[in-house]
Amino acid sequence: MPTPNSLPLLNFQPEYIDVVHDLLACLKASLKDNLHSVYIYGSVAQGRAKPGVSNLDVVVVTYRPFSNGKTSLFNSINWRIQKAFPFVRGIAIRTAIVEQVVSIDALFTWGFLLKQCCHNIYGDDLAECFGDYIPSWEISKQWNMDIAECSVALRHQIAQAMTEGEQLVAQREMAKKLLRAAYGLVLHKHKRWIDDPLECGAQFLAYFPERQQTIERLGILLGTRLIPKRSVVGLLDEFGPWMANEYKKTEFRIG
Repeated sequence: MPTPNSLPLLNFQPEYIDVVHDLLACLKASLKDNLHSVYIYGSVAQGRAKPGVSNLDVVVVTYRPFSNGKTSLFNSINWRIQKAFPFVRGIAIRTAIVEQVVSIDALFTWGFLLKQCCHNIYGDDLAECFGDYIPSWEISKQWNMDIAECSVALRHQIAQAMTEGEQLVAQREMAKKLLRAAYGLVLHKHKRWIDDPLECGAQFLAYFPERQQTIERLGILLGTRLIPKRSVVGLLDEFGPWMANEYKKTEFRIG
């Protein structure tokens, strides 16, 4: 079982070590014996987080559901972390119970996420329940076949942004989702696990060079420059449906 003292071994940037310590302390104090394990993924786990821009992505696994008070608890943790560490953009927490994670139905969802994307920082590592994953179309479609629905949700998030900060977060989330989904179209050909959005876009262009302008614009959205909403929505309205169609065509070919 990893301990707080082992966190630096996971390649965390020094400024994020205390953040994770505080997060764990909050979760253990709040969930007590219901807390099974905690995992970090995304840019913080990979040592490429940008202070003031990146959020902290977390998976919390419990023994029993705790829907009552969950929103209040996570809002409280988010507020505490952002107050103590202003350079953390926010905390994004996914939750599951143990039996969901280890079920055969979760092989390509929770299993893949924990095995390929997460670092266990507390509790028994459920990733050990799963074997090695081979980059495949099955993985890509499991995570991205809903790109049409996701595009609608992202569009709504951008449209509803009331402040510059909210819009920056929304446009960054949109860019990350689209770039990773774009790489999903060629994952079975490139056969490498990639998470960095910019690298995802670069590898996608090796197979779809005609989308160079789109990928460049998505790269701009990953930064801290506020882009007019109409331009962001226009990009999403064009590229989202195009990808949804490509996923359908690839599924028809591969099955």
